[in-house]
Amino acid sequence: MRATVMRGSLAVAGVIALAGGCRTQAVDTGGRQPAPRADGSASPSPSDDAKEPGAAPSRTPSVRPAPPPKVLMARGASGGKVRELQARLRQIAWLFEGPNGKYGPATTKAVEGFQGKRGLPRTGNTDTVTWARLVRMTHTPTRDELYASGGQPAAKPDRRCMTGRVVCISKTSRTLTWMIDGKALMTTDVRFGSQFTPTREGVFSVYWKSRHHVSTIYHSPMPYAMFFSGGQAVHYSADFAARGYSGASHGCVNVRDEGKIASLFAQVRKGDKVVVYW
Repeated sequence: MRATVMRGSLAVAGVIALAGGCRTQAVDTGGRQPAPRADGSASPSPSDDAKEPGAAPSRTPSVRPAPPPKVLMARGASGGKVRELQARLRQIAWLFEGPNGKYGPATTKAVEGFQGKRGLPRTGNTDTVTWARLVRMTHTPTRDELYASGGQPAAKPDRRCMTGRVVCISKTSRTLTWMIDGKALMTTDVRFGSQFTPTREGVFSVYWKSRHHVSTIYHSPMPYAMFFSGGQAVHYSADFAARGYSGASHGCVNVRDEGKIASLFAQVRKGDKVVVYW
């Protein structure tokens, strides 16, 4: 009888609990239920505390963007480093004109093309990233590559050029310097013969001058010719003026600056010394 009463009481209690909306409570790490709040809700967990009003919000540290690469050269620059840049661009066919040491429109366009081909920003400026990529793809330019169109500083005069009236010609710097008693009066670019028709080296003298000379062998004009060794002469060359160092003479010393060769022709006398050296 007593057991029957107890079972009935438990059944009534279960119905009351369901009617009151009773729910399962979370259990803390010690196996105890968290203490209920005054309003009947559970106490907050530690993770809930961080979301309470007034709590410091969590922040992901911001990452600063990398600074842009440093610009080494840009349009308007000039000098030896620009000349090297141009020579390296010529090695990989991004620039076709000879280096002149001036960062102008052609160089800017060549750099833009090089950058675009390699997925770099097409700024036209040579920055550290562009320069590093170019250096890895090319070799250190030779002197001839740096001065593919001429313009080299004159080499140190040979000692044989230091006395008297001398047409001093350096194969190393590809320059002719007109000198009197060791003083340089004028310098100009020159071109020599090919390996099959080399320009002779040594000390000579001007033995004949011919203002409107035409070659009897090749039938080509040789204006302002000053002969110093057999058929070899210093003279103006229209081909040199047009094509630069992509061509060669048949042994003569070609000058491409007509104004300078005209001035030299007027000053040089028969018997003046000619020195051709490396």
